[in-house]
Amino acid sequence: MDTDILIIGAGLAGLVAAHQAVARGRRVIIVDQEGPQNLGGQAFWSLGGLFMIDTPEQRRVGLRDSRELAEADWLGSAQFDRPEDAWPRKWASAYLDFAAGEMRPWLHGMGMRWFPVVGWAERGGEQAHGHGNSVPRFHLTWGTGPGVLEPFLPIAEHASVEMRYRHRVTSLITEGGAVVGASGNVLEPSDVPQGASSPRGVVGDFEIRAESVIVASGGIGGNHDLVRQHWPVERLGTPPDFMVSGVPDHVDGQMQVTATEAGASLINGDRMWHYTEGLRNWDPIWPLHGIRILPGPSSMWFDALGQRMEAPCLPGFDTLSTLKRILSTGHGHSWFILTQKIIEKEFALSGSEQNEDFTSKSWKLLLTDRLSKGAPKAVEAFKQHGEDFVIADDLETLVEGMNAKTDEALLDAAAIRQQIEARDAQLGNKVAKDAQITAIRGARAYLGDKLIRVAKPHRILDPSAGPLIGVKLNILTRKSLGGLHTDLESQSLDASGNPIPGLYAVGEVAGFGGGGYHGYNALEGTFLGGCVFSGRQAGRSA
Repeated sequence: MDTDILIIGAGLAGLVAAHQAVARGRRVIIVDQEGPQNLGGQAFWSLGGLFMIDTPEQRRVGLRDSRELAEADWLGSAQFDRPEDAWPRKWASAYLDFAAGEMRPWLHGMGMRWFPVVGWAERGGEQAHGHGNSVPRFHLTWGTGPGVLEPFLPIAEHASVEMRYRHRVTSLITEGGAVVGASGNVLEPSDVPQGASSPRGVVGDFEIRAESVIVASGGIGGNHDLVRQHWPVERLGTPPDFMVSGVPDHVDGQMQVTATEAGASLINGDRMWHYTEGLRNWDPIWPLHGIRILPGPSSMWFDALGQRMEAPCLPGFDTLSTLKRILSTGHGHSWFILTQKIIEKEFALSGSEQNEDFTSKSWKLLLTDRLSKGAPKAVEAFKQHGEDFVIADDLETLVEGMNAKTDEALLDAAAIRQQIEARDAQLGNKVAKDAQITAIRGARAYLGDKLIRVAKPHRILDPSAGPLIGVKLNILTRKSLGGLHTDLESQSLDASGNPIPGLYAVGEVAGFGGGGYHGYNALEGTFLGGCVFSGRQAGRSA
């Protein structure tokens, strides 16, 4: 036996598992196919939002939250409807207990802090019992993704932990129905920048035996072939021919395949979470590198044919419904039309590298960048250099530039003008029948949104609010909501639902818990939260 626990994957879930295992006196080996520059995995690139319930941050801004309200939101979003959702339901309930109880004091005790304004991500659909958050719950970690990783990174230097980088697992070793280790290839050393594609030349082989093996290898978002293989065509429509990647290409899903070959059950593979507001990165790190716009509610959203999208397909409201609506046109892109006033206050970009102020924990930089005239620096860079942006002083010129971004001119300026003017006319009274105008006014009723997130309502065609901006939006691959079936100790289950001795799965490869604790829809902040919680469970059990 080489070690007590072998962890496959050095991302957040794997590091949390190691952190908890070492606290129990266990010896750990962590293998990862990438080099030490990628320690922390996808979490490094994230915005660092955590879904928590009834926190001091919420109460300070006048929000009343409870575990009961959060559970109603979660179940209304998850829409569990399959026999195999039994464990995902239990995981959802256990995470809600964690998020409403021990999560914040535990993480706060390790030094984690959060931005005082709680974000309202995924506001949901049209009914209170359906999808979406009833109140803001997106706690933005001070330090973004690296800030979430910070308490757990030192475990890589612990005396009881051995790190083996550039080790790619190709098979799990099974004996007598139990998993007793893993074997694979040692890859050639590489010093490529963090997130960049690394070479796959093989320089040796390895075998490691352990009492327990924890798979913490992440999802499938960097492997578009695998994404398309699992895509729920009947439910969402045909996947687009072109997508951008919200994760590096080493997020390839291969360990998920390897685990199933060893007898682990994969469930809910057709449940996935891909964003509809993806931009092609003007300064890419990995292939097809995409960045997501985190929009406020004011941009007008048009499909590829130039039809304004209806509720709940509004910016920031219902990702899955919007994805289905976009693909119903037979095209994989859509458009925002907005003003300079809107982009200055409402556009944020997902990712630690796009939010230098939050990532560096600099209040001075944050206040300078967010409150000074103009859009935040990272947003302005995309506006000036990004190939998906069009800027013009009048609508006809804007639409002409938008049509130039596609193979076929699908947009009619007169039809778009008519829709914008109809929307603008709704601003003359305190009440409006336009669902988006109502949503904007509702958002500004929350002080946090009014101060830093939602522009004062104005006419899109008001020259003083300009110039006009058109943004071509691509589908951006990101998260797998399904995964390896696990019980509440993160132990992998076989096709009959029985635990596989010695095998555990955590994080995205396990659908963030149970094989898909989100069900069909995610409430945001639950991806990193799921990595932390499932890694914690495994580290305390394996």
